[in-house]
Amino acid sequence: MDSSDQRRKRKRILRQSYFHLHLSSVRSLVVCFSLLTFLYLLSYTNPFTSSATRPVLVESSLSLVSSSSSRTVKSVQDFDDLLLPLKIENRVLFPDHVLLLVSGVKKDWLMKNKLECVYYGKFGRFSGNFARKNALFVDEYDVFRSIVRCPLPSVNYSSVVNLKLKNGIFKENNGIWMRNQTANSWENVAYEATVDGETAVVFVKGLHLRAGRESDPGQLTCHFGLGKWKMNRKFTLTTKALTAAQEVVRCPLPKNISKSLDKAKGIRVMVGVTRRAKKRVLIPSVAKIFDSLLDDKKTERKYELCVCSMVWNQASSIREWIMYHSWLGVERWFIYDNNSDDGLEEVLQELDHENYNVTRRVWPWIKTQEAGFSHCALKAKDECNWIAFMDVDEYFYFPYAPHRHHNTFDYVPQNSLRSLVGNFSRTIGEIRTSCHSFGPSGLRSPPSKGVTVGYTCRLLSPERHKSIIRPDALDSTLLNVVHHFHLKKGFKYINLHQSIGVINHYKYQVWEVFRAKFYRRVATYVADWHENQNEGSRDRAPGLGTEAIEPPDWPQKFCDVWDTGLRDFVLANLVDVSTGLLPWERHLDLTD
Repeated sequence: MDSSDQRRKRKRILRQSYFHLHLSSVRSLVVCFSLLTFLYLLSYTNPFTSSATRPVLVESSLSLVSSSSSRTVKSVQDFDDLLLPLKIENRVLFPDHVLLLVSGVKKDWLMKNKLECVYYGKFGRFSGNFARKNALFVDEYDVFRSIVRCPLPSVNYSSVVNLKLKNGIFKENNGIWMRNQTANSWENVAYEATVDGETAVVFVKGLHLRAGRESDPGQLTCHFGLGKWKMNRKFTLTTKALTAAQEVVRCPLPKNISKSLDKAKGIRVMVGVTRRAKKRVLIPSVAKIFDSLLDDKKTERKYELCVCSMVWNQASSIREWIMYHSWLGVERWFIYDNNSDDGLEEVLQELDHENYNVTRRVWPWIKTQEAGFSHCALKAKDECNWIAFMDVDEYFYFPYAPHRHHNTFDYVPQNSLRSLVGNFSRTIGEIRTSCHSFGPSGLRSPPSKGVTVGYTCRLLSPERHKSIIRPDALDSTLLNVVHHFHLKKGFKYINLHQSIGVINHYKYQVWEVFRAKFYRRVATYVADWHENQNEGSRDRAPGLGTEAIEPPDWPQKFCDVWDTGLRDFVLANLVDVSTGLLPWERHLDLTD
């Protein structure tokens, strides 16, 4: 064969080889693309991902990544204190952070192993676009779940936030595999649930019921999930709502649950709403029934007097408040911690160890004071005959005038408040006490001996009132407007005469303390300070406006009457005669 024929033959062979090689490459690309598409759809497609209409929020498994091992993904068995594989059960998108409900690990483990929040680009986790930020806070939520608060995502990043170890190696392909692709809006979610007798009480955002009034429950239903809902939606039981008011819905428990409640831990509860054209919409839920089954403290007798309060960052002032009112006879404390990050938990633990009988309840739900008080009234019902609902800057005070009637004086003994409530008739369901609002009293820095001694100038007339209630006298709706509750038929309230008792409300303290209130109000139906609403209301500081800017005359404002009654009472009754220190000062002296 001549050279020209050989060249033609070689070219023909090369063309065939190139064709087969090209075909093989195309096939490989098609297979790879198909595989990636399948994985993408698998991670995003789920028959229960519609958070607006489905009664299921699928759990999200989370692999933890650590650089301390040659393996990228460490298994659960590598951690001695892990109980279950770590799961992100739910995410809730708040105005200023994303809340993650995490199960499978203890709070101590989460705090020891610092976490980062992982954010994916809105085009999907396979786009390779992700960012990381330090987690803001970790806390225990209930007996099986912890909470992790993450910063809001940056622009162009999804609110479906994930987690990783801070010092871990993050690899997208084998790092975190997510099945739950939802982040629930705080404006539309069932956030708490508890049991009251043979009923379930569910706390819900998104119903838009009228403030301060009972609503028609006819359009509402409760849906109870048993087993793994994601596997079979038939594991749901439904009952019709009995009552509805503000954010609280009460439904009867299904018989299957009420008969074996001790075996039904972790039941998820949702609320259904019938909208236009009788279309039922299920509000997504992060609410599970745990707390009613495993109370951390039991008592054989009922306490005569308890106190419930919702607080945010009150570590510096709560010791004085608890010690003072314990002297007056308060026996039990329920503190609902609304996202504090100032060491409040440690202070409450110290007080509990000092036998002040304090329970801290993590309550991460913002602007839900009324609902929180309803929840507290239910939780305290089996332990307390009376519950006072007060803020940490409010102090009950028995006005007493020394050396009145010549050589005698009115003496208020220890435990006087407990004795007072114990003497009221069983038909009295609520005791209302007027509040005097105190101003900065000329001070520019927080008083060293505490608010009861430092602030001595107030407005002339009382503002509003606060209440002490019998929990068994409350209406089944649990309706309240912070200052007082609605009562069952047959019970009535009484206004305590100001000559018997008042509340000193240290509302307008020195500017550095008062300014913190601008962050957010606690009550659901009260506008935040910076909002241009109800500027003439007594819920706002008169003349302050909507910006946290200190008026030049702030130390002298809100001062009509000099009132040193409570100061004199505290110094006469609570000072240690050997040291000259008040109880809360003694603690500071020991820790210095």
